[in-house]
Amino acid sequence: MFAGHFGVAAVVKSKAPELPLWSLLVSSQLLDIAFVPFSLAGEESIEPLGDGGYANAMIYAFYTHSFIGALVLSIIAAYLAGVFWGKKSAVITGAVVFSHWILDLIVHRPDMPIFPGNVGDFPLLGFGLWESVSASFLLEFLLISAGSFFYFRHALQSADPERRGKGIAAGCAMTTFLFLSLFINAFM
Repeated sequence: MFAGHFGVAAVVKSKAPELPLWSLLVSSQLLDIAFVPFSLAGEESIEPLGDGGYANAMIYAFYTHSFIGALVLSIIAAYLAGVFWGKKSAVITGAVVFSHWILDLIVHRPDMPIFPGNVGDFPLLGFGLWESVSASFLLEFLLISAGSFFYFRHALQSADPERRGKGIAAGCAMTTFLFLSLFINAFM
């Protein structure tokens, strides 16, 4: 669902223009970015189900995608954002990071633990929207559509009349990026 996470970042950018776009895009994907070194170390993995494809995987991200792990990553990101951009930006950044976990909770099969490493062996979390490819694709489409709409509107409203062309270009670039990420996520 990485495209949907980007859609959230685009919506937030339209409401918090003081934050750099790159920081919101990274924040929306921080759990997956942190997954990479854990995966390389053999601590987390992705197991294809069936033929693979869109949402056809069990993700064993017992550290980065645990509830507590996501909270810790959110707090670290919030702290760093606070150092660079202030308290309001810290709260926003932390919320964007944690939004990743919330969206993953909706789409993942039950593969997300509460505690890192699944300490306590509690039931794994995940509502399993991925079981319906069309429903999960629709959710992601709605998220990137909202991101495109709000970002485009913000880009047009914040541009001076003589720089309106730059606002249109920025809106088009973000819309292209979001829909391209959905296409890559769904069909590659």
